[in-house]
Amino acid sequence: MTQRQQTPLRGRLDREQKTMRHMVALYCRDHHRDHHQSETQSGSHAEGRTGSGAPCAECTAFLAYAARRLQKCPYGEDKPTCANCPVHCYKREPREFARTVMRYSGPRMMWRHPWLALMHLMDGRRRVLHPLELRRKRSADR
Repeated sequence: MTQRQQTPLRGRLDREQKTMRHMVALYCRDHHRDHHQSETQSGSHAEGRTGSGAPCAECTAFLAYAARRLQKCPYGEDKPTCANCPVHCYKREPREFARTVMRYSGPRMMWRHPWLALMHLMDGRRRVLHPLELRRKRSADR
């Protein structure tokens, strides 16, 4: 099976993907210790970087799912944070995992990645219309 080539995300969507990667990395490092301990013991971490590294298979699969959802977002650059979005494009299970990750990593992001955390909070104040309302509004403007 061939995979479609994904276009790189830009601007706000890229920042949201980067924020999600950092949040998942924090969560995975602290909750999936078995994966990270086995990596450390096998020597796959660079010296001085213990506790960091690639996320486990479950978290990597979630990040791939989140990236696909961002690629297909109907709002594009005007996308609100997922919590404030009228369109819930995540399936139930990944949505619950995202909530769990964000509940854990959100407060820690202020210490680890303050700029991304601040921008995410500001993006959370963004309000948008449902895509069908946007379509109606655009067609009325013509």
